[in-house]
Amino acid sequence: MFHRTRTDLNGTAISHGGANTQRLLLAGDGLGFSISVVTAPKGGPHTIWYRHHWEASYMISGRALLEELSGEKRSWELGPGDMYCVGPNDHHRVTDLTECTVLGVFNPALSGTESHDAEGNYPRGATPPPAGHEAMFVYRPADLQAMGRAKTSKGGSQLLRYLLDADGLGLTWSDVHFQDGSEANLWYKNHWEGNYVFGGEGELHHHGTGEVLKLTPGMMYAVGPDDRHTLKAVRDFHIVSLFNPPLSGTEVHDEDGAYPPTGPLPPGPQT
Repeated sequence: MFHRTRTDLNGTAISHGGANTQRLLLAGDGLGFSISVVTAPKGGPHTIWYRHHWEASYMISGRALLEELSGEKRSWELGPGDMYCVGPNDHHRVTDLTECTVLGVFNPALSGTESHDAEGNYPRGATPPPAGHEAMFVYRPADLQAMGRAKTSKGGSQLLRYLLDADGLGLTWSDVHFQDGSEANLWYKNHWEGNYVFGGEGELHHHGTGEVLKLTPGMMYAVGPDDRHTLKAVRDFHIVSLFNPPLSGTEVHDEDGAYPPTGPLPPGPQT
């Protein structure tokens, strides 16, 4: 298990085109994807083309206009809770209509040293991008409801499955609002899970080390096969949960709190 906070990274933020990027998870962490938080001022447009990656971007706050510059030339106005996914075929443009904060996940993972070229592209990584879709797509909370990807647990926790194995980005993305006071005993023997805390307060009790980790907004934490733990929602606890290998969405926890194997296990951090 390991964790980082946005406060920890204040001195390492990357500035590009007026935007401020904090990279909370990188290729060297071994989960197979990277996690960044980008805060951008009102402005643009910014022209981008990730020829060697898939990027899933979740709007935490603000409003933006997304435009497709190839294919059908579609456009979307995006707000909090909306996600857009772009890949090698997707020459696109983003205009920040207000100040925006976005959670961005890349597969293959970024090393943290990349910079955009003249096309708005990052250089090729060590592995090819996953299959993905033929063209960029947007998921809104109402779309997920209509697709049957919304769930309420018996305890009242709310789950939205933004990305599943069928989406082809090589990871699963779930948005979870926990019921206050709920607890879960978990042990992901066959997966790595990276999590980002959007809001509220939670606690993670690690069974092996006895560590109690306070979970607060702006924190990323990762757990894997060696990390049997108890997760407790203290107050208004809201996270995004990212799994690799990805899930189909039909899996259920076994008696240890694990999911069955769904693909090759990433190496995780190498010590």
